Amino acid sequence: MRKILRSTKKYLPFIILTPIIIMVEVMLEVNIPLIMGRIVDYGIPSNDLNIVLNLGVRMVLIALLSLFCGSLGSILSSTGSIGFGSELRKEVFNKILNFSFENVDSFQQSSLLTRLTTDVMFIQQGLRMTMVMAIRAPFMMIAAATVAYGINKDLFIVFVVGAPILIITIVFLAKKAIPMFRYMLTKYDGLNDRAKEYLTNIRVVKSFVREDYEVEKFKEINYELMTSSIKVEKLLVLISPIMMVVIYSTIIAILWLGGNQIMIGTMLTGELISFISYVGQILAGLIMLAMIFLNFVRLKGSVERVNEVLNTDSLIVDGDYEGTLEDGSIQFNDVTFRYALSSKDAIINANLDIASGETIGIIGSTGSGKSSLVQLIARLYDVTSGSVIVGKRNVKDYKLDNLRKEVAMVLQQNVLFSGTIKDNLRWGNEKATDEEIMEACKIANAHDFITSFPDGYLTKLGQGGINLSGGQKQRICIARALLAKPKIIILDDSTSAVDTQTDASIRQALKQQLKDTTTIVIAQRVASVMDADRVIVIDSGEIIDIDTPENLIKTSEIYQDIYYTQMKGVEI
Repeated sequence: MRKILRSTKKYLPFIILTPIIIMVEVMLEVNIPLIMGRIVDYGIPSNDLNIVLNLGVRMVLIALLSLFCGSLGSILSSTGSIGFGSELRKEVFNKILNFSFENVDSFQQSSLLTRLTTDVMFIQQGLRMTMVMAIRAPFMMIAAATVAYGINKDLFIVFVVGAPILIITIVFLAKKAIPMFRYMLTKYDGLNDRAKEYLTNIRVVKSFVREDYEVEKFKEINYELMTSSIKVEKLLVLISPIMMVVIYSTIIAILWLGGNQIMIGTMLTGELISFISYVGQILAGLIMLAMIFLNFVRLKGSVERVNEVLNTDSLIVDGDYEGTLEDGSIQFNDVTFRYALSSKDAIINANLDIASGETIGIIGSTGSGKSSLVQLIARLYDVTSGSVIVGKRNVKDYKLDNLRKEVAMVLQQNVLFSGTIKDNLRWGNEKATDEEIMEACKIANAHDFITSFPDGYLTKLGQGGINLSGGQKQRICIARALLAKPKIIILDDSTSAVDTQTDASIRQALKQQLKDTTTIVIAQRVASVMDADRVIVIDSGEIIDIDTPENLIKTSEIYQDIYYTQMKGVEI
């Protein structure tokens, strides 16, 4: 719990004060049965109204003070636990933000979401229960047991016999429940994963009329979650009847033995009433301890899962060099790369030398390793072997922020965020002026369609840019990258959703405006790389050919196949 409890620092006063207030409440509450017994034993038999009123008023005042302390304890514990949950959630989120792509790949996204929400909520509730019940229950039991023992030592033995039976039963059942709770949490992961996949791809689902299929898949995982939850509850529900049997058996035994003692004159009626009240408090404390124990069983799985995130260090860490890139040159030296969850190399023994300011095209079939190759430049992943030299230094030497600010990437998936178009563009440079924003959008061929909207650059976008077409999103993403004014820009199939005329216009504008910027263009269309200085042909993770487009038409079979397949009937 050490790493998790670091999140309590900000709310430590609430967490420390709560147990103190709860102990005061318990000390007040323990006095009430004793006063009640005195009223029965001394006030009522003597028919003395003053004794009854004095003891009664004292009992009411103590009850009111106890109520006040209980309310104050609840407020403090709620504030402390909710604040702690907020801090822990921020810490887990920050940890996830610093993960490398490979770290994220090793966790399911749905699992990370469950850990960030459901698991943190369980831990938050666990802390609240610890602050209140875990303090109240044992303190109440000790205080009540001390007074009860003082009232009648013989009757106290009955409780001593019954309590261990209850404790042993609870511990036995809870141990069996621990693996069941962990399994149940994995089903929460599956449910989140299914829901996320459906909501993300809802247009595809509706386009293919697959709602019924998705409903069945959701029903299946929802049923698995339900059955796993019921299985745990079936085991834990046994605790309640066992507790009731032990509690009522203990009370019956005390009433029988205490009644006999009253009849022979060794015990007063009020003492028996007080004793039963204290036994009730002790048994209530045992019930609370049982609830705490069961909650800790559930909590154990959540703590392990959250700790798994907090204890996972990013596989990609900052280098020592704090400077920026000297230029936009790139070298690959015997680079091999494999994804963590794959048994096959994505890049095999790649050797490459790109001069600063050069425009490079990369072409190859789907899954050939084009995107994998360029992701190593910005150090989104680290090489398995070999080295990547950017700006005349190994990428591992740079501070990650400095490297990635100089290497702008427009990924295959065009990601925009809720907010205005201008907000999204400023991701590239938060200090960009309106003139710089418009200039970047003109180069990316986005200015005209943006200004056609009634609100122009202040047009609100839905989550993911839902109110834009694929081509419009691509052009905004290109403009966003241009605003970073990088030394290297990577366009990963980033004009696939625009028509060929717009594609050509963007390429022409990029060539004119980015003369000193190293430009890497990954494309499925051969037309998108025909004006590159050189083209890399990649197949199954291996660089097959590197040459000018003109020479590749003569020398590369793969390039020839792609070229003639796509350009058939087109006049060049």
